[in-house]
Amino acid sequence: MQKKSWKFKRSKDKHIAGICGGIAEGMGWNPFLVRIGYIGFTIVTAILPGILFYLLLWLVMPANNEDSEA
Repeated sequence: MQKKSWKFKRSKDKHIAGICGGIAEGMGWNPFLVRIGYIGFTIVTAILPGILFYLLLWLVMPANNEDSEA
């Protein structure tokens, strides 16, 4: 039985850094719903943890360099 490996990369479908879009692409989910979920998470956690989580992912997730124009 093979394990499915998740390769998350920041998405080119982005509003700020492509974090939510990258998670949505990696999981096969709708980016809009991931963004709404992130906003809900940020509001419920009193904003600061949500922002810190986003900044951490921005630093950790590699950029999507596919289809880059040279």
